[in-house]
Amino acid sequence: MQPRPSTFSIVARDPETDAVGVAVQSKFVGVGAVVPFVAADAGGIATQSFANVAYGPDGLDLLREGHDAETVLDRLTSDDEDAPSRQVGVVGTDGSVAAFTGEECFDYASDRQGDHYTVQGNILENEETLDAMAETFESTEGGLPERLIAALHAGNDAGGDKRGEQSAALYIAKPEGGYDGNNDRWVDVRVDDHAHPIDELERVFKIYDVTLLAREEPDDTRELSGETAREVLETLAAMDLYDEEPGDSFGESERDALEAFRGLNNFENHSVAVLEDALARGWDDAEGDGEDRLVDAIWHGLSRLDRV
Repeated sequence: MQPRPSTFSIVARDPETDAVGVAVQSKFVGVGAVVPFVAADAGGIATQSFANVAYGPDGLDLLREGHDAETVLDRLTSDDEDAPSRQVGVVGTDGSVAAFTGEECFDYASDRQGDHYTVQGNILENEETLDAMAETFESTEGGLPERLIAALHAGNDAGGDKRGEQSAALYIAKPEGGYDGNNDRWVDVRVDDHAHPIDELERVFKIYDVTLLAREEPDDTRELSGETAREVLETLAAMDLYDEEPGDSFGESERDALEAFRGLNNFENHSVAVLEDALARGWDDAEGDGEDRLVDAIWHGLSRLDRV
């Protein structure tokens, strides 16, 4: 028998954007290669606890045929002799939601459902892990990526899985949401082996978000000035992108340095003016040092703008 990852996951849909996704954490290497399956024209599936990875493509096909989530689960598990060891969550683009936790899944194992989402986990410390995930997903503001990551953090903080942490993944599909609009792979971020995989997943997602996900253009932009301008320029100077004495104002040479930073990090998705505005708005909320703080500040500053 293959190893059973101790896993907790959430499958959810945002009816306002037609995005559907899976977020998962496990004491198992590369969980993103096993658990999450999503398609914008079908829905999302998480297969875990001695996972049957055929449930992913087979289940998505059934959803495309018009079956609801409960019917899909019945069809997937009815002819599977190992179904008692499986755990599956399904959300369809029709809004249907269902989950299956086999009687042979290792304790604590269970699932919870709500509007447009399901959470499930096995080999957990406690049932509060699932309750916290559900409550946090429902109460968190922001887009689907933020709500899914928040649910993972909440589950982990409430107990998580008994064997610890190792990998995490966030996979979201959205119509024409992929690179250059040519597929539905809107968000696809994985951390395959890390001491704190959810923290690392969030860090990588922020870079992914700034680089690849489009935002509405702001109605107004702020210029950098004062201590924030000085600290930003000190960071750009430390990166050898600015060779003047950092001051408290932003002019042509300073924006040239920011332009160099933009190109170095593939942030061409946003103009220099928008990046400057994001730094001005997000600097005080940003975490980390050096380049990490620059990126985090940009992400915080951009978060006021809706994704498109």
